Amino acid sequence: MSGSYDVLMVGIGGQGIILASNILGEACLIEGRNVRGAETHGMAQRGGSVEGHIRIDGKFGPLIAPGTAQLMIAFDMLEALRYSHFLAPEGHMVVNSHIVIPTSVFMQGAAVPEKEAVQERLKSRALCLVDADALAVEAGSPLSQNVVMIGAASWFMPFAPASLLQAVERLVPKKTVEINRKAFELGRAAGERCREGSSDT
Repeated sequence: MSGSYDVLMVGIGGQGIILASNILGEACLIEGRNVRGAETHGMAQRGGSVEGHIRIDGKFGPLIAPGTAQLMIAFDMLEALRYSHFLAPEGHMVVNSHIVIPTSVFMQGAAVPEKEAVQERLKSRALCLVDADALAVEAGSPLSQNVVMIGAASWFMPFAPASLLQAVERLVPKKTVEINRKAFELGRAAGERCREGSSDT
């Protein structure tokens, strides 16, 4: 692989994006890869957008330029749409099939697009939709949706799955390791179904 493999994570504050970014960074360390990364939190604590830039085997700056990300992992469909211009033409998009309505939008009574309309706008991309919320509950905790998303996206990243799982086990709270192992495996199964031509919507 020449140059870096760039992964952009996007979502809403409170969805565990920073931990998910750290897991990818830890996987780089496990495999002896260079890594560059940066996060932008914005108004994350109030339900605002959060970005995590991870450049695997990166040698230059930490920020991903628009139109160059090989992979986007989006924890929310609207955020996937908002940041879709960052994806390279041949890039993959792994998206949680839910829409979180920010408090500011709810209070103002603004219209929120229907999921079907958002999906229609995203389908020109190599799109993998995953019901990460439901799979996280199945794993044992709704808080594990970030690890579900990593599992689903693992098919599109240049890591051995064992390295990603080891990184998960190192960084999640010890009492949640088993839950997060299951979340990773459920996500990985969902990602495989995407590769075979169907999504968990």
